[in-house]
Amino acid sequence: MEASVNLDELRKTLGDQGVEFLFGAYVDMFGVPKSKCVPLAFIDEMASGSERYTVGALEGMGDLGPNEDECCGIPELESAVVLPWDKRFAIAPTDLSFDGEPYSHDSRYVLKRQLERAAAAGFSAQAGIEPEVYVLREGDDGEVLPWITDDLLNAPTRGYDIEATIAADQFLLPMVEYMNELGWNVYSFDHEGGDGQYEFAFTHCGALEMADRMVIFKLMAKHVARQLGGFATFMPKPFDSSFGSGAHVNMSLVDIGSGENIFASDNGDGTVSYLPAAYQFTAGLLKHAGAITALACSTVNSYKRLLPVGLMNEISWAPVFQAYGDNNRTLMCRLPTNRPCVELRTADSASNPYLVMAMMLAAGLDGIENELDPGKPVNADTYKMSDDELAAAGVSRLPRDLGEATNAFEASELAREVLGDEFHATFIKKKREEWLEYNTVVGAWERDMYLRLW
Repeated sequence: MEASVNLDELRKTLGDQGVEFLFGAYVDMFGVPKSKCVPLAFIDEMASGSERYTVGALEGMGDLGPNEDECCGIPELESAVVLPWDKRFAIAPTDLSFDGEPYSHDSRYVLKRQLERAAAAGFSAQAGIEPEVYVLREGDDGEVLPWITDDLLNAPTRGYDIEATIAADQFLLPMVEYMNELGWNVYSFDHEGGDGQYEFAFTHCGALEMADRMVIFKLMAKHVARQLGGFATFMPKPFDSSFGSGAHVNMSLVDIGSGENIFASDNGDGTVSYLPAAYQFTAGLLKHAGAITALACSTVNSYKRLLPVGLMNEISWAPVFQAYGDNNRTLMCRLPTNRPCVELRTADSASNPYLVMAMMLAAGLDGIENELDPGKPVNADTYKMSDDELAAAGVSRLPRDLGEATNAFEASELAREVLGDEFHATFIKKKREEWLEYNTVVGAWERDMYLRLW
């Protein structure tokens, strides 16, 4: 806790806003927020690390046994956010400490380490995330349906549809109101291509703050949907015949000394011209694509999003290939013409943003430090290219499933460096277990296909 924060003043400020309770939130390996709830009167104790956690009992948080000490939560109280939908509660991002040192499986610490590495090179990392979410409900027979039933009347897509957006005003408008109350400055929102799918775009900020925001955003979406009798899901591909949900990460580096974006210069007409650092950063992402994909697409379900078509009646618009383009949505990376950043399109809405951005930043810095060359942009529709054409263009397929991605992650020295030996090993262990179980369970598709075939 920084000495510059006056706890008496903070207690009064929060109390005047109606806050009664504080959460000091950290996330588990999957990006799910965890915390004890502390009455505002105990803010002094909370600031000194009074809240202790048996993290070994949580999934993907290490092997601390019942005989070992607990982790302390050290809240960043100066960054506390009052929840706009229920001002009795505030959430402060929290770092985990074990035996007086940062805990090995603390996702926030993993990102902070890479931000320190960037700062040592003279850069700060800015990020924007474009989260997509489905709002659904259960029908009388238990079938999962879009919250707005009329979405089912229009095929194949209601993307950008004005009527569908207005029909969802009871979900969308409170979301926008809450985000703007928090100072996020929403500049667009819409009904996406899936039945019950929506996307929000809001201004970028520091990478750590953006990851903290995503914790709040998911809690917010789930609350608003629940108030409407539905539920919000961040499952990457909830329906086999509909679009997947991405959470594209747009990252740029700023020179700490000059305050200038080192990726691009503004042309003054709404477009940008990219500088060498952006291409080098992109080359680093491509070099470490497999390991990045394991974190950005971290579930077995994620890879049903990374298909050109799948069972839909049209293309998926999903990133499938390990390449970059100027405005090519079929590829892992994009250098948008209207904003100065490198866009990682593989990240889906179930990913842990702290880990994704840490790995992305580390890979990009590797590209800059070693002046890597990404080659020429691929601006053709790779969905329509043959395997021979793709090979000739130097375009390869991203990992096709969680098993393949986990293999790449295990082989990556950079991934081991970013997460640390212990967290790296835990991630591999958990993902191998998930992949094995997925390939062991007999599902409805298999029974429908084979049960009475012979």
